Amino acid sequence: MPGNADDILKDLTDRIGKAVALYWETRTGQRNKQIQTGKADQGLRTAVTGGAQMDGFIDLFVELIAATGVSERHIFRKRAVELPGFFRPTKEWDLLVVRDKTLLAAIEAKSQVGPSFGNNFNNRTEEAIGSALDLWTAYRERAYLDSPQPFLGYIFMLEDCDPSNRPVKVREPHFKVFPEFVDASYMRRYELFCRKLVLERHYTAAAFVSSTEENGIKGCFKVPANDLSLERFAKTLVAHVAALS
Repeated sequence: MPGNADDILKDLTDRIGKAVALYWETRTGQRNKQIQTGKADQGLRTAVTGGAQMDGFIDLFVELIAATGVSERHIFRKRAVELPGFFRPTKEWDLLVVRDKTLLAAIEAKSQVGPSFGNNFNNRTEEAIGSALDLWTAYRERAYLDSPQPFLGYIFMLEDCDPSNRPVKVREPHFKVFPEFVDASYMRRYELFCRKLVLERHYTAAAFVSSTEENGIKGCFKVPANDLSLERFAKTLVAHVAALS
């Protein structure tokens, strides 16, 4: 039987810590497996993907959604996670809630580990913005039939390390960049990015957490900004799904 949402929320910090620890354990296991199979050069490829590494967070969201009264048969992960798009045929989401031909929620979970933050930051931002635009345009065109406005969530975890906290110079050959980006580290850039995703209504809620590899495997993490906390994300998710249940 699903737990009580309030009880889960009260225990949220501990549950997030377990999800963070699972992230690093999974990544370490993937890296060791690649070394054993002679593919060590691909070890950092997993640093910019979600997949199994973010399973702990998805587990938490599944538990929260089920606690609102939604049957787990209406919660989809790893299979049947495709939604029709407007600019492309389909897009796979990390977590979907679909009941009686009604889309209740879609969540994307991503992460990034160093040392290559530059190009990967651009890829992550373009991907998240594009996915949101694709979904909302398809929603406008009634691709999801008579679904009320669904919850669209984005969660991101970043490695807390020297390269991610170091100020990054910007190039301004023609026009000035917005001042908040001047000398902003990638940690700061991701914070701004997640906040603007919600500010511009591309996503209903966004969460941003960081952790070091050394302490993350122990379940330690940081929340760079209170408005992007997983607690706020979780409460918004629960309220939205419960209102549609």
